Amino acid sequence: MNPEVHHEPSEVSYDEQFYPARPRPLRPSVRRSPRVDTQSGDAHPSNPAYVDWLIKQSILHDATQIAEQLSGKGSMWQNPYADPNPRAAVERAPVWFTAYPISIITADGASFLASLGDEALWQAFSQIGVTAVHTGPVKQAGGINGWQSTPSVDGHFDRISMQIDAAFGTEEEFRRLCVVAAAYDGTVIDDIVPGHTGKGADFRLAEMAYADYPGIYHMIEIEPPDWHLLPRVPEGRDSVNIDAETEAQLARAGYIIGQLQRVIFYELGVKETNWSVTPVVTGVDGVDRRWVYLHYFKAGQPSINWLDPSFAGMRLVIGDACHSLADLGAGALRLDANGFLGVERRTEGPGWSEGHPLSEAANHLIASIVRKMGGFTFQELNLTIDDIKEMGTSGADLSYDFINRPAYHHALVMGNTEFLRLTMNLARDHGVDTASLVHALQNHDELTFELVHFATLHKDDEFVYGGEPIKGSQLGDRIRKDLCERLTGRWAPYNRTFTTNGIACTTASVITATFGIRDLDRMTADDVAMVERAHLLLAMYNALQPGVFALSGWDLCGLLPVPVDDVADLVREGDTRWINRGAHDLMGVNPEATRSESGIPRATSLYGTLPEQLRNPESFACKLSRIIEVRNRFGIATGVQIDVPTVSHKGLLVMVHQLADMSTQVTVLNFTSEEITATVQSQHLPAGAAAYDLFTDELVGTVDELHSFPVTLHAYEGVPVILKGPRSDETLIT
Repeated sequence: MNPEVHHEPSEVSYDEQFYPARPRPLRPSVRRSPRVDTQSGDAHPSNPAYVDWLIKQSILHDATQIAEQLSGKGSMWQNPYADPNPRAAVERAPVWFTAYPISIITADGASFLASLGDEALWQAFSQIGVTAVHTGPVKQAGGINGWQSTPSVDGHFDRISMQIDAAFGTEEEFRRLCVVAAAYDGTVIDDIVPGHTGKGADFRLAEMAYADYPGIYHMIEIEPPDWHLLPRVPEGRDSVNIDAETEAQLARAGYIIGQLQRVIFYELGVKETNWSVTPVVTGVDGVDRRWVYLHYFKAGQPSINWLDPSFAGMRLVIGDACHSLADLGAGALRLDANGFLGVERRTEGPGWSEGHPLSEAANHLIASIVRKMGGFTFQELNLTIDDIKEMGTSGADLSYDFINRPAYHHALVMGNTEFLRLTMNLARDHGVDTASLVHALQNHDELTFELVHFATLHKDDEFVYGGEPIKGSQLGDRIRKDLCERLTGRWAPYNRTFTTNGIACTTASVITATFGIRDLDRMTADDVAMVERAHLLLAMYNALQPGVFALSGWDLCGLLPVPVDDVADLVREGDTRWINRGAHDLMGVNPEATRSESGIPRATSLYGTLPEQLRNPESFACKLSRIIEVRNRFGIATGVQIDVPTVSHKGLLVMVHQLADMSTQVTVLNFTSEEITATVQSQHLPAGAAAYDLFTDELVGTVDELHSFPVTLHAYEGVPVILKGPRSDETLIT
């Protein structure tokens, strides 16, 4: 360094003044330019003012500006980025609250982001043990039609801008949320969607063939002589889904890849293929065009092309990630729909659209740029265990546990942990580190039961279940049948299936259905106590093993589904998930509200608000805090799961973990309504060791020469155990 050069100290920032003890984050900083919303003339491609307005509304435009501020900066080289580091992510943010903006009831005049950044809420989170908040989608979503915005078609996961949606707050409120979270050693997790956008300015410019915007999407211009192959788009609509015959004709004509491996959200007459067609759109060059475009999800979610020569889609996504981290101040990002980034035609059969190497490469790029900027990523990827393993090898630091999530619900419903033990052991056999998974209770989606591992790649493989060999496809069908029969229908009319993906329900209504409670309006205090007990068991399953533990307001307040009639408009086209997204008032700030600001009906709460619960040591939240305290004190979150052994009772689950100090920890859970006296046995239990209950510090038993110890559990009880004393002679796992 040149001794003649002197650097003046910078002005104290708001963050440093507000919380002077908080260290400066080691990450670059940018600012997105404020948007100027000037409208003049007709919304037509021949109007330069309209085209310029669209450009300035677009994500790609903002991404370019952000990239210019980051290029050539030394701050971009201060963090390792090549390899995922799940344990570092778990250490930084071991317990997550997953929010859903449109379902949060706020105080009058307060935004969602301001409410989430309220210090009273973070004090409550701190008491419970929550260390991170996943905000859910808070940026503008939906579409643009002319000069006007159109509403979201998928709960704000059809992003059209980097700008915070005014319905949820402001950028300054997001930044303040990050500051308050950091003061409580917390992390804020934002969303990016590498798989698609909404039909915003970027898509409209792509339709108009402006510059490299068509390169953002998998969209193909159909030549006028072949327009006869395309269906008519009704007046007032901007696209229509093509049927399977048209899909095949366009594939034969060399335009599109054609049929893909599956049609997500399939619905006859609504979405029969993954392709939709536009009406005639006039371009900025005056040429009329019709486009066919790919969308894995809904028609309003056009898929991003990660291998276009312009790399416009990649630039858009990377810029969006940089904005969340370097401008807003988030510490981590959820990658949504990130398993569908590569698509390729095959000579026979459907196109290759899942588990594609391009998806792995793209995820490596996204996760690397996030790590390079000091953050971490997690992926919600409901694919085969093989694909989850591959995608996590160089991509996201953490993966949502879609492997075991339907299985632990099945264990509760059936009072039998066999399928859960099968999936947990399969994951470990495939090399999936338990600590790299986000073990979750409810989130905004349905209870997923697609069981993709068994339904696709391993459909012809044989597994052993119920003492007999069974093919993967048959096993998946059997588990889905069990869940549907027990959780929906005449005995649980408040739960609904969601297309072919799963069941729309809350954690509480999984439990009420399990208990045979048909009328939720007539639940007694004893019923609520039973639900709470089983709910805590499911929390223990997720929390008392390595990895992230995630829960939502629907869990913390014990919410029931909203009656389907109350969300009739939202479920009209088959999206039954709205019954499990009931509005809730975490802090009791607006007890008179019957709906959230976004219009979601208030759901019935079994447990009450957080302040009410935290004043009662016997409440769900207080009992949950004791589970999390044990998890933290013994470092279970960053341990290694070394065994999920066979059990002496079908309703028992045993998880054996090795902790950082090389001690052995065992989690024992009873998934039945009866008391169980059983034997816990694993070759990883050292003979002569004493087993102590981590909740009570009482001696449970002593490990005998057969590497086992006895245990008695009440109905839906869980016991975390630590072994003290002689160690085995085996080489300890590192």
